[in-house]
Amino acid sequence: MSDIDRFVLQTIVETASDHFFIVAGDGRVLDVSPGAAAVYGLSRQELKSATVQELEARGVLKPSITLEVMRTGKMAQLMQVTGTGRRVIAEAHPVFVDGRLERIVSRSRDLTDLQLLQDEYALLQKRFSEHLKRHHALPDADDQALNDALGELRVRSDVMREIALLLKRVAPSDATVLMLGESGVGKTAFARQLHRWSRRGDGPFIEVNCGAIPDNLFESEMFGYQAGAFSGAARQGKAGLLEQAEGGTVFLDEIGELPLLMQTKLLKVIQDGSLTRLGDTRPRRVDFRLVVASNQDLARRVEEGGFRLDLYYRLNVIPITLPPLRERRDDIPALVEACLAQLNRRYGRQKLLHARVWPELMGSDWPGNVRELENWLERAWLSTPGDQIDAPSLGASHAPSEPTPTDAAGEERAVLGMSDGETLKGYLARAERQVLADLCENLPTTYAMAERLAISQPSVVRKLKRYGLRVSR
Repeated sequence: MSDIDRFVLQTIVETASDHFFIVAGDGRVLDVSPGAAAVYGLSRQELKSATVQELEARGVLKPSITLEVMRTGKMAQLMQVTGTGRRVIAEAHPVFVDGRLERIVSRSRDLTDLQLLQDEYALLQKRFSEHLKRHHALPDADDQALNDALGELRVRSDVMREIALLLKRVAPSDATVLMLGESGVGKTAFARQLHRWSRRGDGPFIEVNCGAIPDNLFESEMFGYQAGAFSGAARQGKAGLLEQAEGGTVFLDEIGELPLLMQTKLLKVIQDGSLTRLGDTRPRRVDFRLVVASNQDLARRVEEGGFRLDLYYRLNVIPITLPPLRERRDDIPALVEACLAQLNRRYGRQKLLHARVWPELMGSDWPGNVRELENWLERAWLSTPGDQIDAPSLGASHAPSEPTPTDAAGEERAVLGMSDGETLKGYLARAERQVLADLCENLPTTYAMAERLAISQPSVVRKLKRYGLRVSR
C-alpha cells in the first residue's frame, strides 16, 4: 500500500460517522475510529491496546461481533450493549489472505441517532397534520381536484387525505417511499396511485411480494440470469423484475421478509444504479423508482439483526404510515360503495345494502382492514339470494380478536401426546397442522390468521398450501 492510500484509509476511518474497529485475526485491536471512545467508554489508545477477548470479558462489548466472525469465518450483524449502556447495531466482515483469516473489519452505529430521527419525523408529521387542519386541509377547488386525481382510491377521512396530499407532492421526485401499516390497509393501492402521479406513470409498475418468492429463486427472479447460469435456466437468459421496471416503479411489498443476502444485493443496486445478472460479470444500468412497504416494525427488525441498518436508512427517505381502518371509519362508506359497485359489475346484478347492515359495518374493528372489508362484502353478496343484502343473511361476521375457549382447546390438543415411534420433526409438523386447521375453522382470512400467529400473511399461505388446508369460513 502506498503512503497516499494509507492516508486515504486513515482519513476514512477517522472521519466516518460509523465507529470502526480493525482487528487482527487473533483478536488484537489494531485501530479504531476516534468516535468509538464516546460509545464504548474507553479512550482510543485503551481500545487499541486491548484484545476483543478482553473487551468482551470486561463488558465493553456485549457481545463482541468480531469474536462471532472469528468463530464462523462469515460476515455477521448483531445488536450490542456497550459498557456505557448504549445500544448499537454492529456489522463485521472477515478479510482472508490465502485462506487465512488476517483481519476483521467491523463498524457500528449508535441507535440513539436512529431514535432521534424517528422522533423528529413524528414531530414533523404531527406539525404537518396540524397545519392542514388549521388551514382547512384544502380549498374547495383543490379538494375536488384531489378527488378527481385519486381515481379508484376511496378516502374521505382527514388523515388519509393528508397522506394522499403528501404523496401527490413527493410523486414528481424519485425519492424512495416507505409505506408502513398493518396488512390490508391499502399500501399497494397507494403505491399504484403514487406511480400514476409520478413522471414515470406511463412506465411499468412492477409489484413484488418479498415474502411470496422462495429464497432459492429470489435472486434469479429479482436480478435475472444469463443463459446456462444454472440447471433449468432459459436458453436465452432472462431479465429480472428490476430490469423489467425500466423507466417505471418497483413496489417491494413485505420488505421485512427479504433475506439478508438479498438485502445486501438490493442495497448495492440502490447505491450503484446497476445490477449484475446471475451468472454474468457485466453490470447493467437500471432506472426505476423504488417504493417499499412493510407491516413490520423495521426499526425493531434492525435491532434484532434481521434487517440491515444501512438499507433501512436508504429506504426510510419518505416514510408514510397508513392507519388501520378502525382509526378512519369515515372511509368505510366510500369503500363499501366502490366495492359493491365492482361486485355488481362483475356478477351482472344490482344488489343493495339494507340500512340494518350499516351499524355492523361501521362498528366493526376490521382486524384485516380494507382487504377484510372487501372479502366480507363479497361473501355477503354471494350468500344473498335476493337483491338486498340484509344483516340476518350474513351470519357470523368476523373472527374474534382473541381466541375462544374452543380455539384454545384445539391448540392445546395439537401439542399434547407424542405417538410411539414419532420423530420430533413429525410431531412438530402434526402440531403445526392441527393449530392451522383449528384457525381455518375459526378465522375468516389468512390475514387474521397471520395476526393471531404473529407471522406474515405469505408465511400463512405457504403453510396452508403445505398441509393442504383452506380457510373454511
